[in-house]
Amino acid sequence: MPVFFNAEFWSLANPELWVGVGLLLFVGVVVWVAKAPQMIAAHLDAQAAKIQTDLDEAARLRAEAEAMLADIRAQREDGERQAGEMLAAAKADAIRLAADAKVKLEDQIARRAALAERKIASAEAQAATDVKAAAADLAARAAEHILAARLASATTDPQVDGAIKDLATRLQ
Repeated sequence: MPVFFNAEFWSLANPELWVGVGLLLFVGVVVWVAKAPQMIAAHLDAQAAKIQTDLDEAARLRAEAEAMLADIRAQREDGERQAGEMLAAAKADAIRLAADAKVKLEDQIARRAALAERKIASAEAQAATDVKAAAADLAARAAEHILAARLASATTDPQVDGAIKDLATRLQ
């Protein structure tokens, strides 16, 4: 059972009653003289205003952060798009350069093959000329040896004698 409903509590000799009365008087004086409820309300209103300002600042910062995040995402997407375009262009350039190099290589191979064929033909012609010259030189030496052997064995040659007689008639 609560103390307030006890008959001893309301006796003027009870110190607890006087403590309760003193407390009520103190609270009454504080409320009437110091205007404590108004001060508490003003303090709570100031705290509420400060909290509201902080919430507004947080909302503004969040909006800025979301805008920055959207901007960064857009920049990333743009960068990825540009990187993709650069990669595609590089691949196309590589394919084009490979095709150009292949054409140039084939052209160079064809030119070198034609040059080699010309050199081979020239070497063959030079070899044939050298063989003919060597054969003519060998034939001339053989004819010289044969004629020298004939002249050595015969004292007169009827053909030479005929040519010498003919020479006299021709010179006149």
